[in-house]
Amino acid sequence: MAGEAPTAASVQDNMDVALEYTLTVEGAVVDSTEGRGPLHYVHGRGELIGGLEQALAGMRVGEAKEVTVNPQNGYGDVDPSAFVEVPKTQLPGELTPQVGMVLQGMNPDGKSFRAKISEVRDQSVVLDLNHPLAGKTLNFHVEITDIKAAQPPSVTQ
Repeated sequence: MAGEAPTAASVQDNMDVALEYTLTVEGAVVDSTEGRGPLHYVHGRGELIGGLEQALAGMRVGEAKEVTVNPQNGYGDVDPSAFVEVPKTQLPGELTPQVGMVLQGMNPDGKSFRAKISEVRDQSVVLDLNHPLAGKTLNFHVEITDIKAAQPPSVTQ
């Protein structure tokens, strides 16, 4: 019927979604789009952690809500096998290792990684290779700012 407002798009697969968010963990803000502009992602392509993406499904532009994501639907539980002991001789010579220090490295495949020193021993250090938010409950405040049809993913042959 003429004059009726069109039905607003909702967050669903293959939609380009823009959202503003603030992520709080254990009472502290650890990430936010404030001052940076919205985050854009394509719903259904696994570009966000699963628990957050599931919670956004069906939301509409202007809608806001609080989303709690448990570790299993976020960055996973802390993996004990992701703690590795390395000799201090493998660290940069000028470095005085301290618990909590974050190091950047390159694995044999050429991919960069980050590791946090979890323990300093006489001749070695124990590195924690888990994601910094592994084992944490994530609390998001989200607001959808735009939804539009996404471009199809590029296919390379």
